[in-house]
Amino acid sequence: MASRFLVALVLTLALGCVSASEEKEFVVTLDHSNFSEVVGKQDFIVVEFYAPWCGHCKHLAPEYEKAASELSKHNPPVTLAKVDASDEVNKDLAKQFEIRGFPTIKILRNGGESVQEYKGPRDADGIVSYLIGQMGPASKEIKSSEDAAKVIDAKRPFIVGVFPEFSGEEYDNFTSLAEKLRSDYGFAHTKDAKFLPQGESDVKKPTIRLLKPFDELVVDSQNFDIDAAKKFIEESSVPLVVVFDENPVNQPYLMKFFDTPTAKAMLFLNFSHPKIDAFKSKCQEIAASCKGEIGFLLGDLEAAENALEYFGLRKEKLPSILIQDKDEQKYLKEEVEPDHIAPWIKEFKAGTLKPFTRSEPIPEVNDKPVKVVVADSLQDMVFNSGKNVLLEFYAPWCGHCKALAPTLEEVAISFQNDPDVVIAKLDATANDVPKTTFAFQGFPTLYFISPSGKIVEYEGNRTKEDIIEFIQKNRDPIVKAEAEKDKTEKVADSGKDELPRHQESCDKPYAAIDVLELVTDIGHIDVTPSGISLRELIAVLLRSRTKPTFLQAKAGQE
Repeated sequence: MASRFLVALVLTLALGCVSASEEKEFVVTLDHSNFSEVVGKQDFIVVEFYAPWCGHCKHLAPEYEKAASELSKHNPPVTLAKVDASDEVNKDLAKQFEIRGFPTIKILRNGGESVQEYKGPRDADGIVSYLIGQMGPASKEIKSSEDAAKVIDAKRPFIVGVFPEFSGEEYDNFTSLAEKLRSDYGFAHTKDAKFLPQGESDVKKPTIRLLKPFDELVVDSQNFDIDAAKKFIEESSVPLVVVFDENPVNQPYLMKFFDTPTAKAMLFLNFSHPKIDAFKSKCQEIAASCKGEIGFLLGDLEAAENALEYFGLRKEKLPSILIQDKDEQKYLKEEVEPDHIAPWIKEFKAGTLKPFTRSEPIPEVNDKPVKVVVADSLQDMVFNSGKNVLLEFYAPWCGHCKALAPTLEEVAISFQNDPDVVIAKLDATANDVPKTTFAFQGFPTLYFISPSGKIVEYEGNRTKEDIIEFIQKNRDPIVKAEAEKDKTEKVADSGKDELPRHQESCDKPYAAIDVLELVTDIGHIDVTPSGISLRELIAVLLRSRTKPTFLQAKAGQE
């Protein structure tokens, strides 16, 4: 899982004379030149990784600045900083902190030694409240019912450790887990369960108690193995059926739902549907029977419109249910009824469902230098094409992709007379990509696929010359291999090659050629036989099923 990081304590420097009318910026700007120095001096600092062109970043900016202003007055003050992760000079920072989207906010503690992902609100008040809660110990002691009322957040899952004494392996594991998961959950510890608002009060053994505002409200566990306790917390802190609607209370559960490694069943419909209660009841019933195996989500058409587009679902076919398994393979049933869900889930478990692939339509016209590939044409245009293919995975909104586009077109034009090489692109935001074959985390990503099945990710400079060199280095030497094979066969056959009837006009022997270069559709072959005739060479070409563009004799006659 990605490293976690962010938040802090840094002084804003005034450069030169600032007039009283100018507003002070409280968000500190960092880059590759000062990042380590500034962060290294802080016990707690928050860093936003952003891109100037990112709409979400622009929306966050004023709220982030307001929060920075407010937190500068806190005791101790908290510094909020930002890094332009789209700037080439900061690419190493973006890689170090595994930045895969914008904006990403990290909380850094102890000079950057501890990194956690910010998972709080995006409004100024919410940012301030969340970060203040992240300061100090990860778990707070509850000594009374009044303490519990102040510490426990009843609006979200909250974890309390109950211990006879604050010592021992169980207590140490609990505090370690609290530190590890503090960006996701609130933690507290107590010696007496009677102070807690819910659950059995007579607790004798060390116990992890999870309080939540949904389903069974309180769940206990006495397994303090860190991995087991983490799994217990993560599974118990998500509703049996997550609701995807406009209610901000449900947003944290939505994020956790998509972050879990289990299979996910998602039912999308208009919440004004006349059978909405039947759908909710059926989902709750099935989710309970599949707990820990399949997560369930109920999504409203109005709120989940972007999700429908992302998964390639059609509004006119709702209600629709989609399952995404652990390997991100998808299965779809459209125009579903409440009583269809259970049998369909049973078929999924049995492995009898046909996978669903999200794809844009195959273009009717595809005559640009850079060819367009979609999920439904991936096999024909790439894997089964018999071509050497350079395939770009891109996103329409990605600035780096837009910058690379002219270069890829130049590369494609340079190979336009070489039908054995194809330069292509696939919109990875609108088409499903086989993740086991193409494991990429950002855009643009380039892969080279050869006819022999070699798949290589391009990691060089994004220049025309470097990309062309990469293609030439990795392309299959098909013609050369066939020519060598045919030369060996000619020796075995005593040079007796027979031509098809339509080529008999070419059987007049030509003068011996000391050095003959053959340039074909996919490259060149250097042939230096003794006394080879053009007739013999053409026979080689016919058997290798290539069509020469031209034949050039460097010496002798043509």
